[in-house]
Amino acid sequence: MPAPQQSAPELFERAALTAHRARVKPEALFLHRAALAEVQDRLSLVNRQFTAPVVVTPFADMWRNAFPEARCVVDDDVLDLVPDSHDLVIHAMALHWANDPVGQLIQCRRALRPDGLLLAVSLGGQTLGQLRAVLGQAEIEETGGLSPRIAPMAEIRDMGGLLQRAGLALPVADSIELTAEYRDLRHLMHDLRAMAENNALTDRLRRPSRRAVFERAEDLYRQNFAKGDRLPATFELLCLTGWAPDESQPQPLRPGSAKTRLADALHTEETKLRD
Repeated sequence: MPAPQQSAPELFERAALTAHRARVKPEALFLHRAALAEVQDRLSLVNRQFTAPVVVTPFADMWRNAFPEARCVVDDDVLDLVPDSHDLVIHAMALHWANDPVGQLIQCRRALRPDGLLLAVSLGGQTLGQLRAVLGQAEIEETGGLSPRIAPMAEIRDMGGLLQRAGLALPVADSIELTAEYRDLRHLMHDLRAMAENNALTDRLRRPSRRAVFERAEDLYRQNFAKGDRLPATFELLCLTGWAPDESQPQPLRPGSAKTRLADALHTEETKLRD
């Protein structure tokens, strides 16, 4: 009898993440406010009146104020969504904390009615690149080892494929970069805790780090990235859109079905390639 399959270890510890979010300071949620503004701007460009929206978010109050007609659900591993019940799903700044991001997108896809829109905003792979680099180098220099401190985040080149894997049509992925500046490393770390974006990795270090690690990390930060007396920190927002498939949507033509040559459309001569 074959041995039962073991589930893959979870990247994030949900209990730690929940504890971090319980201590959040609303005034520190500038990334969520930026994501909200981006969502509102993109929806203003869609010639559609949405009547059954839902928002997947860890901070419902902010999004409920902006979308009072929307239902808000927590970004649990299993989302509280009813299949075929919404014409708009907004996944708001939580996908980068998902143990199964593709599963989250699939659940959102199933909740959409035909030709419904998914709009997701999440932190991307360029986020905290400076901090990731200096903490890693400092820890290696001071301890001879390396522990998980900043979560891996998806790169934009991968996200279009994830939307397609989730069964969404007309997928688009793009990004915007925001830069915040801090007095010192302690100021940056305090801000990350205040917005609940600090370390919730399952394999994180469970004992206090040496002070020398952070002192060396600040030295490296100033040597390599400082702008005057400030430390810049990059935050990349990935913006993903996809539609639940519907017959009314544009469909790709069958290869070879074109009735006009490209050269004719460009008013130029067609030249054969050399062997």
